[in-house]
Amino acid sequence: MRKKVLAALLASAMVIGSLSGCGSSSSQASSDSKTSTGNSEAIRFVNTKIEIDKPLKEFAKKYQEKTGQEVDIESLGGGVDVNGQLKNYLAAGNMPDIYAFGPDSYVSFKDYLTDLSDQEWIKDTDFAFKGDDGKVYGFPFAIEGIGLVYNADILKKAGIDPKTLTNINAYKEAFKKIDGMKDQLGIQAVASVAAESGQMYWSTGNHIMGAYLSEGLDRKDKKYIDMLNKGQLDDERFGEFADYVKLLFDYADKTVLISGTYDDQLALWAKGKTAFITQGNWIDPSLATYDVKFDCGIAPPAFTTKDTPGILADAPAYWGIYKDSKKIDACKEFLKAFVSTEEGQKCLIKDSGMVSPFKTSTIEPDLPLAKSESNYIKNNQTYAWDWTHMKDGIAMNSTGPVFELYAKGQLDKDGFTKAMKKAVSDYMAK
Repeated sequence: MRKKVLAALLASAMVIGSLSGCGSSSSQASSDSKTSTGNSEAIRFVNTKIEIDKPLKEFAKKYQEKTGQEVDIESLGGGVDVNGQLKNYLAAGNMPDIYAFGPDSYVSFKDYLTDLSDQEWIKDTDFAFKGDDGKVYGFPFAIEGIGLVYNADILKKAGIDPKTLTNINAYKEAFKKIDGMKDQLGIQAVASVAAESGQMYWSTGNHIMGAYLSEGLDRKDKKYIDMLNKGQLDDERFGEFADYVKLLFDYADKTVLISGTYDDQLALWAKGKTAFITQGNWIDPSLATYDVKFDCGIAPPAFTTKDTPGILADAPAYWGIYKDSKKIDACKEFLKAFVSTEEGQKCLIKDSGMVSPFKTSTIEPDLPLAKSESNYIKNNQTYAWDWTHMKDGIAMNSTGPVFELYAKGQLDKDGFTKAMKKAVSDYMAK
């Protein structure tokens, strides 16, 4: 859903609904599409991760040169409700041949997806999306990791080993120490966090909330997401989570926290003005924009007193093929090329800065956060993105605003807990 992190996943993460959280905050669509010229032969591909718009288009061009098949990439920016946009396309009879969807939006599109169960790449990944009937409908193009992204240089100067940040007490000590050294370290705040719900609901209501749902749990353990989908929260666990969120908010830059956009949040951290940012590896491609020279990595969103040494890592979304497309076979070949060709792997891993979900991938990531995420994956230190199984729209319409009130100090811990429980209960009762 990631990424991801940069620009705004888009969330991203990034994922339909959350996909608007892993990419730029721009609400514009970037498209070189020639569908308006009447070219009925081209594959129309709606990409919901604006940050990989350029590498996708470059690969599409190479693919056309090699195969003769034209692919028009239409990228939606992070400010767009991509799930809503796709519903508009569907209602207008203007569906793309390939489009992204997430587990949270699958219910809206499950009747319009092509069965991909016959594809060879399925044997090469553990992340293919399966529907209620057990058939495969989604191509996983990446694994993204969420946690607290850190500036390794700042932590080193502060004498903090990021490997020790595996529980809430370690974070409390680290945040307090860094806060006391702000002038010495040349920073404005300990963390860059953005909680304005209008644009950043995906970051708080999806990604940060995701830690409550699955941090520290076996990937098959769905206890807390099952409770949430029944309109319930676990009092003890959510109480610990509320303390963690308050820690993030208390040590955040207040301007960015209350009114900052995704770009504001990223810029503050990328310019070396905070030690941490609440994003994921999808921000990797954007680091060059800020000429980032410092080393960085991802630390666990460890909010309990018990050590949880892993990050949240999963497929952020999936690429599906519209079942009524007249180019289904051509679409299958195009998706396969991301796995079976070196150019396709390079597009996703090197050029897009993502981590491959395919076991036989021969190309390793070279961007810092992708490398950090890969190490967690190799060490089996990852937890599922259970937040992608929440009811569609809950972060935007229900839980995101509660995080904003907490960030503004209009709710204390007890008020935050009560408001969140009511928000979840009311939304699930609809």
